[in-house]
Parts: sequence; structure tokens; C-alpha cells
Amino acid sequence: MYSAIAKNKRNTVFIMIFFFAIIAGLGWLANAVYGPRNSYGLFIAVVVIAGLYVVIQYFAAGRQAIAMSGGVKLTSKSDNPRLWRTVENLSIATGMPMPEVYIINDPAPNAFATGRDPQHAIVAATTGLLDIMDDSELEGVMAHEMGHVRNYDIRVSMVVFGLVVAIGFISDMFLRMAFFGRGNNNNGNPVVMVFGLVAMVVAPLIATMVQLAVSRQREYLADATGALTTRHPDALASALNKLGEYGRPMKKQNTSMAHLWIADPLKPGAMAKLFATHPPIADRIERLNSMGRKF
Repeated sequence: MYSAIAKNKRNTVFIMIFFFAIIAGLGWLANAVYGPRNSYGLFIAVVVIAGLYVVIQYFAAGRQAIAMSGGVKLTSKSDNPRLWRTVENLSIATGMPMPEVYIINDPAPNAFATGRDPQHAIVAATTGLLDIMDDSELEGVMAHEMGHVRNYDIRVSMVVFGLVVAIGFISDMFLRMAFFGRGNNNNGNPVVMVFGLVAMVVAPLIATMVQLAVSRQREYLADATGALTTRHPDALASALNKLGEYGRPMKKQNTSMAHLWIADPLKPGAMAKLFATHPPIADRIERLNSMGRKF
């Protein structure tokens, strides 16, 4: 488990390097196509702005995510004793600080964690989740979410999310320049121009697919971490089975934070396999059942 967490952190560095390489590549192409000859001003501006955006995202994205979901903060145990006590017990068991706890008024059963580290973590559950889960299953779900906090997945998700958004924004800006700003272009190399346009279209798709692939792997790891915390993988497996059976689209949907939830909040259609934010529930249950036989 600890080696998996260490690998998780190493991969985080590689992922960030990869995304920054994409941003730098887009900046270089933009500079080659639109920038003044023998000048790197546009390239430097792109990299600096993208870096600043990621820093802002690092500190603000957690609050942004909970605001987008419509969560209401529990200020004391009396607001919802069952959910509060479950999270509090898990915090004590793992030696982690008590995260902020939110409830989302939505009949779709779901939960998520966000923040930048265990000292600034947020966990949230929907009213639909609290309605259908028994105490052991609820503990399994929240242990999964606390696993994301413990493994620093929340930090990776926020930073990668910010980088993907930045790549999409930069690509969109340059594509608009390509179609509406041709009068100011003084380089005019058609090969570079075509290559740059293709790269700017493909880069956001590659970035999104890498983000979703990473998200799927981290769901498996959070399942394992949650099972290790509670020593009751069957409870989490039962909870996942209910999520698959009773899952439905959430009232407040947002594709940008779909990968944060324990179950897919969008219920995608034909493109589900390629752009799935979560691994198949059946696979996750099978892994947990296999783990349970080893305890």
C-alpha cells in the first residue's frame, strides 16, 4: 500500500511535467506562428500565465468545486450526527485532521473529496447516498473519500484539472487568433501554421484522456486504501453495488469535476468507454472481493 502511495506521488510529478510540456509546446507553436520574428515573448507569456493559473487553481479549486456542487457545510455534529460521526471516526482511526464535511441535497447517491492536502481537505456526501447506505456501507464510502485525501489524490486532481483547463483555454485562444487574427500575422509559413492548428486541436483531447486515465487508476487505489482503513472491504463492495444499481445523473452536473466523485455523476452514453471518468464498478467490486478473501 505505502509503495503504491509513493508511486502515486512520483507519477504526479511525471504527469505535471507532461502537462507543462504540452503547454510549453503550444506556447512555442503560437510564438512561431503569431509572434514577431526572433522573439520569444509570446512563448514566455504563455508559460508564465499558465503557471500562475495553476497556482491560483491550487489554492481556490477546492472551494470552487464545493460551490459548484451546491454543498452545505456541517458546522457541528448536531447538523447531521451520522455523517459527522462517520468522518470523525475515520479521522481518528487514520490520524488525519478532521476535514470539512458537506451535505449536497441531491437524490443521486454520490460523494467526493477535494482540497489541496489533509490539512485543507473537504469531503461531501449527497442526501441520496445517506438514504440508501447502511452504516457500514457509508463508512466504506467515506473511507474511500478519505483515502483520496490520504493518498494526496485531491491535490493531483486539482492541479491536473487546472492544467487541462489551461491547455484548453490556450488552444481555444490560439484557434480564434488563427481564424480572426490573420491580418496581424507576419510569419505566414503555411506548414507551421497547419502543424500548429492541428496541435492546438489535439492537445486538449490528449490532456483530457490522460487526466481521465489517471483518475481511473486513483479510484482503484482509493478503494484499496478505504478497505485497508475499515478492514471491511465487503462493505465498500456492497456500497459500490448500490451505487451501480441506484445511480442516476445528478441535478447539478459539471463535466470538469466529474472525476472527483466516487461514481460517475453524468451517466455518459456512447463515448463512455473512451472518456470514462471511473473504472467499471464490476471491476472495482471484484478487486475488493479478492482483497476481502486475503484479510
